[in-house]
Amino acid sequence: MRLATFNILNGRTASDDQVELGTFRDAVASLDADVLALQEVDRNQPRSGHTDLTAAAADAMGAVDHRFVAALNGSPGATWIAATGREQPDSAAYGIALLSRYPVAAWEVIRLPTLHTRVPMWFRGSRLPTFVRDEPRVAVAAVIEAPDGPLTVANTHLSFVPWWGGRQLRALVKSLDRFGHNLVLMGDLNMSLDRAAAITGMRGLVAAPTFPADSPREQLDHILARDDWATVSGEARRLPISDHRALVVDVT
Repeated sequence: MRLATFNILNGRTASDDQVELGTFRDAVASLDADVLALQEVDRNQPRSGHTDLTAAAADAMGAVDHRFVAALNGSPGATWIAATGREQPDSAAYGIALLSRYPVAAWEVIRLPTLHTRVPMWFRGSRLPTFVRDEPRVAVAAVIEAPDGPLTVANTHLSFVPWWGGRQLRALVKSLDRFGHNLVLMGDLNMSLDRAAAITGMRGLVAAPTFPADSPREQLDHILARDDWATVSGEARRLPISDHRALVVDVT
């Protein structure tokens, strides 16, 4: 089985920062993933041509089940509010998606703790902190009818504020505990593999730097498993879209 996670940066190309649907579809198809987790996904946004990027990705990879979950509703620069899950199916939104070539028996959406105030962040080259506000964060889990039996896969995109991202990850793992041991967690966790493994008690299936895409220095994107999966091969793959590399792993 091939698993992949990819922060797609709204589907924007690396060359001109525009969304070209054909390039996006080709990038998704080239991953040849059986289960694919996407982050920074647009739905009906002007900047991505009012496209449902989840539906386009599902068609490109041959997914039989897929789910988009909004973290924010509306469009940047206009109305931009936290999503509640009660949005209309065709409303403008931004969030994450999980796609599978195998049938999904059940879905669950998990809304993560939200940081409501601005917090200081120190960025490279700056002596003084910048006060930033994080966006709402969400996770989606699917019970997949995989060839060797049921498998729970979760996808998320955590806060870039280090201590808050750790709290979100702990809350997410606690919510996923009821699914048992046959669990895979994928996504842009905005932290190192060592820290993600320590917080979750799960094992990283592939170690490779994923950000920034051209000359990656750190691994922000992860595929973690609770059981003793055997990794056949894994890599961080550079594609024509996004500022992240896609993380891909073949497992048995």
